[in-house]
Amino acid sequence: MQRVHAAQHNSRSMGVAVAGCLSIALLSGSVYAYQPLVTDDTGTQGAGGNQVELAYNRTRDKAPGFRETSDEVGFVYTRGVTDELDLYVGIGHFRISPEDAPSERGFGNVAVGAKWRFYENEASKLSVGVKPEVQLPISEHRESRGFGTAKVSYGTALLVTQETGFGAIHANLAVDRVRYHDDALNAAERRTLFRLSVAPVWDVTEGWKLALDAGVMTNPDRTARARMGYLEVGAIYSPSKNLDLAAGVVRNIMDGAASTTLVTAGMTARF
Repeated sequence: MQRVHAAQHNSRSMGVAVAGCLSIALLSGSVYAYQPLVTDDTGTQGAGGNQVELAYNRTRDKAPGFRETSDEVGFVYTRGVTDELDLYVGIGHFRISPEDAPSERGFGNVAVGAKWRFYENEASKLSVGVKPEVQLPISEHRESRGFGTAKVSYGTALLVTQETGFGAIHANLAVDRVRYHDDALNAAERRTLFRLSVAPVWDVTEGWKLALDAGVMTNPDRTARARMGYLEVGAIYSPSKNLDLAAGVVRNIMDGAASTTLVTAGMTARF
């Protein structure tokens, strides 16, 4: 799913910036992971391989006195440079719809990154990789409308994949630095976000996989508890070797009175 910053701040009030804590935390950092999961795997495209990902995300945030729905259509292109190294670029288009204000539409930050699988043990079926990413700034006007950050943001993630008899287990340790131009947003939110997550994926039948994804992360809202979490249930259907269709539902946990539900659906094509 797209990981473009979706924090909001303008005349609609600062409440938008801190109410969507799950969407801010989950949609920061890496662009698409292993669709539909938040947790990424160590898989790469191989030298000369290409991958295109399209996704639709719908997020509904609720907090006392605040409700908002956001829709995002995201695109990511990945190119295999070597068998172990991928480069990618991605962007998302948002529609943000507060309950008591007109909707806003616009593009978020362009994300540029790499995935490098630097360790692989064929005997134990364990692999480890790293995924650094930079998010290019948008205009101050678009930041004020809630589409991203007007300063360069960046992050990296350590990726671990262990193949098993039932499928695979993926784990991530990620850190992201969110940098706004607006000093009010910088003061209202924790700008260094950590995430520790794990996702077992089961090979159910030929072409079908089911997954759980769970993690703890930094809560961006400085007025709330420093840690929060999420749970996701997802499914992947592969009608052919080079095409995946995926869907998932994510809910926040340990986030006080704030409630966030994120529904995601996407397509991954390799060529």
